[in-house]
Amino acid sequence: MCGICGVWNRGTGEAVRPELIKAMADRLIHRGPDEEGVFVHGPVGLGHRRLSIIDLEGGHQPMPNEDRTIWVAFNGEIYNFLELHHELESKGHRFKTRSDTEVLVHAYEEYGLQCFPRLRGMFAIALWDQRRHQLILARDRVGKKPLYYYLDADRVVFGSEIKALLAVPGIPREVDFEALSDYFSLLYVPAPKSIYKGIRKVRPGHVLVCSEEGSLVEQQYWDLEFDPDDRLALPQWTERLDAVLTDAVKARLISDVPLGAFLSGGLDSSAVVGVMSHILDHPVRTASIGFEEERFNELAYARTVAEWFHTDHTERVVRPDAAKVVEELAWFYDEPFADSSAVPTFYVSQAARQCVTVALSGDGGDENFAGYRRYRFDAREEALRRWVPPVLRQWVFRPLAHLYPKLDWAPRVFRAKATFESLACSHVEGYFRSVSGMSPEMKSQLLHGDVLRALGDYRTQDLFETYYRKHSHLDAMSRILYLDIKTYLTDDILVKVDRASMAHSLEVRAPLLDHHLMECAARIPWHLKLHRGEGKYVFKETLKRILPDNILRRPKMGFAIPLAEWLRGDLKPLAQDILFSSQDQPFVNPQTVLQWWNEHQKGIRDRSTPLWIMLMFQLWHNRWHRADSVASG
Repeated sequence: MCGICGVWNRGTGEAVRPELIKAMADRLIHRGPDEEGVFVHGPVGLGHRRLSIIDLEGGHQPMPNEDRTIWVAFNGEIYNFLELHHELESKGHRFKTRSDTEVLVHAYEEYGLQCFPRLRGMFAIALWDQRRHQLILARDRVGKKPLYYYLDADRVVFGSEIKALLAVPGIPREVDFEALSDYFSLLYVPAPKSIYKGIRKVRPGHVLVCSEEGSLVEQQYWDLEFDPDDRLALPQWTERLDAVLTDAVKARLISDVPLGAFLSGGLDSSAVVGVMSHILDHPVRTASIGFEEERFNELAYARTVAEWFHTDHTERVVRPDAAKVVEELAWFYDEPFADSSAVPTFYVSQAARQCVTVALSGDGGDENFAGYRRYRFDAREEALRRWVPPVLRQWVFRPLAHLYPKLDWAPRVFRAKATFESLACSHVEGYFRSVSGMSPEMKSQLLHGDVLRALGDYRTQDLFETYYRKHSHLDAMSRILYLDIKTYLTDDILVKVDRASMAHSLEVRAPLLDHHLMECAARIPWHLKLHRGEGKYVFKETLKRILPDNILRRPKMGFAIPLAEWLRGDLKPLAQDILFSSQDQPFVNPQTVLQWWNEHQKGIRDRSTPLWIMLMFQLWHNRWHRADSVASG
């Protein structure tokens, strides 16, 4: 894994200084501590920080072709690079290394932009074509590897993380109010936006071609197509899944450095560890973390799986005082990010890095096979919506939602207020509200009037509507899975894993997000994913041959932290200081935050989610946006 960055002064033609590229790359040293590379040629500069994984001696970057007219800086892994190597050799290409980077150079020479659909892996690629005077930026199919860019009339600036771009003088830091509104709803900023107006994300599955005359052309080379096939029975689907899962894991075991796996004891990570154990001829190295609070602690399950497969197992308990890591998170994430599972992900990455350089994870199983509990609730609500006409739903359920108390402390099944509110809405609006950290009404209380006026009629919900409507021919629940893959998976889960792992110079590979496996899962009918109220049904049936029954049928916990308790306990002094010591709160009403704080501390309402959203926002603001921190950052 690596970090990439670069500048092209395409408008002015001004020569790029090597010191500038080095300053950008220095911001990414955590992504690649092993080696630094800089290429500068007139108005073009590329930078690279390397974490050596494959061909430790020969994979230096940026890397050119033979006549040095094509240069590439690349972050990620290409798992089919050996097949491509042989294919390109048969077409007359000659290789000097056995690295996947050199395969990219020759693949572009041979296939042009059509090289990207041929790649199997995770990647963010910057490619300079001297002959055509074009800068090409490409990102993998689901966004496992990040890539940001800034574009104006004079220059293109890009990097693996925003902090690399901010090392360039003159990059504006104007906050995008729409992105800010998105963050307060979703806990993350969805692509292609960033928190800054001028800085954008390359969309997953897309290529950007920047030309000398000033044009920017965006091309999509892949999208996940849901095409449920009812002709196949359950045994046929489990056979297919078994084959693609084994192949996906096997492809990710190529490494010249120590390799292991995250192990939570949940279905997905256990499946990956199980398949690894059947393939490898030595014990898998596994890492797990837990909490002192028993209802959040999965160590017993992880230990069961570790013993079942005889892994070389490492455990760590995260205590409330460890939550001080939140201040570090503001540096690594660059923009507001409020998924609290970033804390345990940070620590499990730290634990894994003590024994391996590469770790396989179980990310993607919930989105592919309908594993989240919210899918079960949503399916039940949607079934009820279909029975009750929309007008009647609004007359009945909206008044009930208004009258019913908000029981934050109760199990989801008893929190009928949220259910009534959802039933009064359309399917996509109800789902949007169910996954939002703040409702639109809460945001209206929180945001300053000038921010609300600038937003006008903008709604974050419209992003969900766009993805939901794109596949109107599909069943409602498959449309929700597609929506989650395009938003939550890409801009929450994968961002969290990338930043947390790269903070410790650890490469994480996700076999359940192999595009062959995802395409197979997208053809499985919905009723085989969520079967009689049981999520991941077809996946569990596939795994019967390798996993013990107590792991297959255990209740899902998620990678959560005891946030409500921490905010009333050991995290309280730090959170109180961050939220209320600063007078610099230009976007929000501090009285609203204070009201939420008091309600939470007195046990009136569980306000842990909006308070965490505000805490991470304020930490980002203090680190990256205040005048004094900008000057030093």
